[in-house]
Amino acid sequence: MYCGSPVGTVAANDPGDKMPLNYDQVFVRDFVPSALAFLLKGEGEIVKNFLLHALQLQSWEKTVDCYSPGQGLMPASFKVRTVPLDDNKLEEVLDPDFGESAIGRVAPVDSGLWWIILLRAYGKLTGDYALQERVDVQTGMKLILNLCLADGFDMFPSLLVTDGSCMIDRRMGIHGHPLEIQALFYSALRSSREMLVVNDGSKNLVRAINNRLSALSFHIREYYWVDMRKINEIYRYKTEEYSTEAINKFNIYPEQIPSWLMDWIPEEGGYLIGNLQPAHMDFRFFTLGNLWSVVSSLGTPKQNESILNMIEAKWDDLVGSMPLKICYPALESEDWRIITGSDPKNTPWSYHNGGSWPTLLWQFTLACMKMNRMELAHKAIALAEKRLQADHWPEYYDTRAGKFIGKQSRLYQTWTVAGFLTSKILLENPEKAALLFWDEDYDLLEICVCGLNTSGRKRCSRVAAKSQILV
Repeated sequence: MYCGSPVGTVAANDPGDKMPLNYDQVFVRDFVPSALAFLLKGEGEIVKNFLLHALQLQSWEKTVDCYSPGQGLMPASFKVRTVPLDDNKLEEVLDPDFGESAIGRVAPVDSGLWWIILLRAYGKLTGDYALQERVDVQTGMKLILNLCLADGFDMFPSLLVTDGSCMIDRRMGIHGHPLEIQALFYSALRSSREMLVVNDGSKNLVRAINNRLSALSFHIREYYWVDMRKINEIYRYKTEEYSTEAINKFNIYPEQIPSWLMDWIPEEGGYLIGNLQPAHMDFRFFTLGNLWSVVSSLGTPKQNESILNMIEAKWDDLVGSMPLKICYPALESEDWRIITGSDPKNTPWSYHNGGSWPTLLWQFTLACMKMNRMELAHKAIALAEKRLQADHWPEYYDTRAGKFIGKQSRLYQTWTVAGFLTSKILLENPEKAALLFWDEDYDLLEICVCGLNTSGRKRCSRVAAKSQILV
């Protein structure tokens, strides 16, 4: 509560925990499933309060080692503190964290993206579109978009970020262009395009959004996608190709294909890899990025179907005893030591390194509902229902099959509870669930500047794009 009104939900509320550390505050990404549960049950006021108070904190003065990050950064979290005033009076204040208190001091790239996505969901589910039309809210959206769309040294349409800038907020080798951020970025751009008031002051921003959406969509669909056919193609790549006509554009060496993948990939199905950079493909399966690519239509309809086929085919590996693995496989031995820095919390098959996170259940449910695969959602929810309440709603589960409660897992974790509740409510309200995902936008293909020709600069037609990319 802040000044008598609810503004969010704390990360965890374990009555037996006497040292909650940073779990006694409101995290932007953690609040999303709770917010959706409130909205789906007709309780929109708390979500509105959260959106407005997070917006007020966006312009807060923040520095780390005397350096100020870009304007438009949304805080990772905030606490409600009581401070003494003169005359023995007390005042409630909001204390935001932009990463200056986080482990590793990493700024939360995903917070602003989730804020925009939640703002759209609030309007869709409540019908209160006046909130997104407010001048301060429009300004907040523009600040986030300008920060994400700013010109820099990067040559790719994907968003360049550091390690630990998203749900995986510790060193896990996801620096560069991680899939999760690209899927959220794409969703935030599509949400903004729906909500921005178009006038002389915003028309250039809308044009930039359309251009980026088109380029990002092509980039992810073409270069992040792997299935049996694509892996076979990479296996026979030529390297050191210097020209605009290069097939192996990112100079990927076939030796990078890990042995586990060649034995693991099913004949039917595929997925979007975790990361792509020059001479580097991270072939790990990251669940949130793939699920949100389905929800947002970042993937093609055929790719979206293949992702769910992949999860079904590899159910024991990706779901196991508790939905769902945050990534697969875990980093082990020397890879764990070098990539994580010997992180004692991210040991193999624990926490962010292959742990199972029940909060991912709601994204999985939404993706299944979009693709008419409700049987998979029911199967996953039934698994979670057997254990979550009896285990006191843990933050995450350990081991390859997700059988044990995480060794450092917080109990009564709010987004574990909310992820389960939201999944149940979504299945009960399919007409409301349909308001939360995006359908394929074929108009984007009209402005697609892609590599369908030798120069890579010619505009492609809808017919050419659909025949060569989408189908």
